[in-house]
Amino acid sequence: MRLLTDPGFSIRVRSASGPEKAGAAATSMVTLFHHPFCPHSRFVRLALGELGALVRLVEERVWERREDFLLLNPAGTTPVLVEESGPPVPGAAAVAEYLDETRGLSLGAHRLLPEDPAARVEVRRLLSWFNDKFFAEVSEPLLMERIYRRYMPPDKGGGPPDTNALRAARNNIRYHLAYIGWLVGSRHWLAGDRLSYADLAAAAHLSVADYLGDVPWNENEAAKHWYARVKSRPSFRPLLADEIPGVPPAPSYADLDF
Repeated sequence: MRLLTDPGFSIRVRSASGPEKAGAAATSMVTLFHHPFCPHSRFVRLALGELGALVRLVEERVWERREDFLLLNPAGTTPVLVEESGPPVPGAAAVAEYLDETRGLSLGAHRLLPEDPAARVEVRRLLSWFNDKFFAEVSEPLLMERIYRRYMPPDKGGGPPDTNALRAARNNIRYHLAYIGWLVGSRHWLAGDRLSYADLAAAAHLSVADYLGDVPWNENEAAKHWYARVKSRPSFRPLLADEIPGVPPAPSYADLDF
């Protein structure tokens, strides 16, 4: 178990799909400025786990607006990836593209962004769906109202949760879950025949809602079965160890057979 208050640590995550690839890009240490329950950060953590990267995690409380962090990303948002001799890479979409450009060719069939242009378009479309639309409609309000506001001072927006925002998020998640079920009804994974960034993004956002017990898994068996497959991958294990003091995870969160 890793509590939210940990300031940072290093982990070595073995690839979920095979041995680590040779080469400097695959073996050099990367630093990820993240928040344990930021879904965009979780997406990048899953991608790094699938790549078997050596990662140093540094927890960032974005509402504190640390000057050193703002120098890395003036937008003041997580995640930000920093690699030796390279510029800071801010944002989930930019990190995904960067990892594919620096490591994708060596992964062969395990590449998270397919080689085929049409397939790449579909992965990017779904990345935007979950990292933008799902985030705005579901994971951002859940994260802000149930987690971030617990730690933010009143002058930064802290305080009791907005029940209307929570009600809307819990209603919105239902049609997103139905959409996931529809996608996997005709595909092995969300974007096609193999695991991709689309699956990692969707699972990362759902994992925040799942921790809080706000996913109505009984409403869509196909989506539940897909999520169980992603959650069972080795790259997901570090996420299941995260915990918020005073907010225990839902019983289903770490259960692979939920």
